Amino acid sequence: MVLRSVSPSADIGSLRMWHVTLTVSGESQPIDHVRQALERLSHAHPFLLEARYGNDRAELRYWEEAEGMDAAVAIASAMWGTNERSSRLPGWDVVGLQVLDRQTYLLHEPLRVLPPEGRIAPF
Repeated sequence: MVLRSVSPSADIGSLRMWHVTLTVSGESQPIDHVRQALERLSHAHPFLLEARYGNDRAELRYWEEAEGMDAAVAIASAMWGTNERSSRLPGWDVVGLQVLDRQTYLLHEPLRVLPPEGRIAPF
């Protein structure tokens, strides 16, 4: 299944940036397996800002581009499962999701300088 933030006929000017925090959890995995899977995901998903992880959960923060909140939520909630096979991610479930428009995110948290490839670190 391929999810697209933008339908082929969408007006590019109607797109908005959404800050996503996605939390997944499940059976404990070797910590190195989790880190390596998140590194593979960061190559497949270039907007990944940050990933924190443990043996049984991970929290991802990234920007998603979509026409509206409904589309952003749908794409974000499916992101882990969509990339599970190609990035060899643990078979964990989404247990938390926060989606904020850019303006709201910036009101709550200033942009931080992160390495261009994002930051992947344990909790």
